[in-house]
Amino acid sequence: MTQHNRPTFRTALSNRMIQMTLGAFAFIAAAAGTALAVQAPAAVTTTDKSAIEKIVHDYILEHPEIIPQAIERLQAKRMSSTIADNRMALEKPYAGAWEGAANADVTVVEFFDYACGYCRASLPDLAKLVGSDAKVKIVYRELPILSEESSDAAKVSLLAAERGQYMAYHKALYGAGKVTRDTIVAAAAKAGISKADAEAAMASSKYDAEIQSNIALAQKLQASGTPTFVIGDQVLNGAVGFDALKSGVAAARGK
Repeated sequence: MTQHNRPTFRTALSNRMIQMTLGAFAFIAAAAGTALAVQAPAAVTTTDKSAIEKIVHDYILEHPEIIPQAIERLQAKRMSSTIADNRMALEKPYAGAWEGAANADVTVVEFFDYACGYCRASLPDLAKLVGSDAKVKIVYRELPILSEESSDAAKVSLLAAERGQYMAYHKALYGAGKVTRDTIVAAAAKAGISKADAEAAMASSKYDAEIQSNIALAQKLQASGTPTFVIGDQVLNGAVGFDALKSGVAAARGK
């Protein structure tokens, strides 16, 4: 990935948060306006715009705690809709970039970066989840935003997915420690991919469209970094741990 893409990703997230805050204020105003139309005395009607605005303004100043509550409620509502609109793109893996049940009733999507220590720390939690639940699938989506080596690692990862060697490469690279061209090539070799093929993948633009698609999806989901998990209609940011992943699966299964 180029240096240009990483700041673009973060700028888009910042802009989305600003939009969310403005949207929350509109949400509060609309809710207050509806309540006013029902509860206000006859002298103050919904057509009395200045009176409504003053009452809403005063109410928000007196009860500022409703602002984060409104933002959280609005965000959850919008997120559920965004996930539903992008469900197929999220849950359909790139070739063999997945593990678990082929006919799963719940799919967990992880956006990750091979240079991310929190992603590495989440690996045993995901392995435990798959090992303890025969109806869960994990779909892995490369989000190489931390370094140039992240992008190289992601490209070889997608090559491994095409060859049915994804998890072997995935685990080998995370087990190798720091991501460098040497550790990428070594992990590829452990998965049965030659040095020449790994280097060709790193130099190729073949996988750019998949990576850019993942970045666009992450932006839509307001991903704050890696790892980011999508389970049902929830987005979980960070290394949330096994219990949170299991709870997310149970919530998705209960809907």
